[in-house]
Amino acid sequence: MKDQETMRVGVVVERRRIDHPWQEYAWRPVAVIPGAPAAEGWPVLYRDDRCTRYLAGTLAIELFPKETEDYGYNLSQRVPVVYVVLRRDEGAGEHPFKAFRATICPSEARDRLESGEDIVEGVAMPEAIAAWVRDYIARHPAETSFQKRRRKPRDSGAAAGGAGGSGRG
Repeated sequence: MKDQETMRVGVVVERRRIDHPWQEYAWRPVAVIPGAPAAEGWPVLYRDDRCTRYLAGTLAIELFPKETEDYGYNLSQRVPVVYVVLRRDEGAGEHPFKAFRATICPSEARDRLESGEDIVEGVAMPEAIAAWVRDYIARHPAETSFQKRRRKPRDSGAAAGGAGGSGRG
């Protein structure tokens, strides 16, 4: 589809130590970086005694003309977000998730969340991405769906030639 546009973003994932009897860490996406270079092996971006932030990979955000209404809704919120999907990656060792998808579309994020298999989190949308999405919406306004005009109910008396009469004489 030629009207589709793509922007590559780096996905920052945080591993935070938690106090839980069955789980040592909580994993969640915390940011996206427009134009981040591809990186191998989850390089560490930040570390302290409670958490570590990694560049978990780069993903493409794709924009489609049929979803501009959803994008506009996202931008209208107090804090627009990029939805990041993390998928469990069994056998990955130290990093049990992989960056799977990044989207601006709230409907797509909701669908992925309802699957119950993925972690889906909204992270604050950087201004560079918001400007790109606003420009895209301006060039591809939401299509208004066809709505059939409803006719007014017929007044049987007026149609028969008399006020309130049956028209039969």
